[in-house]
Amino acid sequence: MVKHIILWKLKAGFSDAEKENIKAGIKAGLEGLHGVIPGLEYIKVQTAGLPSSNADVMLDSAFANEAALKNYAVHPAHVAVADSKVRPFTETRLCLDFEE
Repeated sequence: MVKHIILWKLKAGFSDAEKENIKAGIKAGLEGLHGVIPGLEYIKVQTAGLPSSNADVMLDSAFANEAALKNYAVHPAHVAVADSKVRPFTETRLCLDFEE
């Protein structure tokens, strides 16, 4: 199994209400990919960090193997979510992929 963990920081300038709306859109969009992309075994988005956090959103996902992760990266459903729900609103992205 391959784990794919992402942390995002939202761009500055959004109101608290806008931030919550953006985070809800990211969560719904990414978690909606479960059952759509072959090899995507688990996907969970965390948007409610403690005040000590310095990231706004975390993606925790698992794939059958590295090939499935590579397919996810270019799958049209994933690209559509990334282009409409994530990239326009985030300024920083950190990624850690590893075998478990």
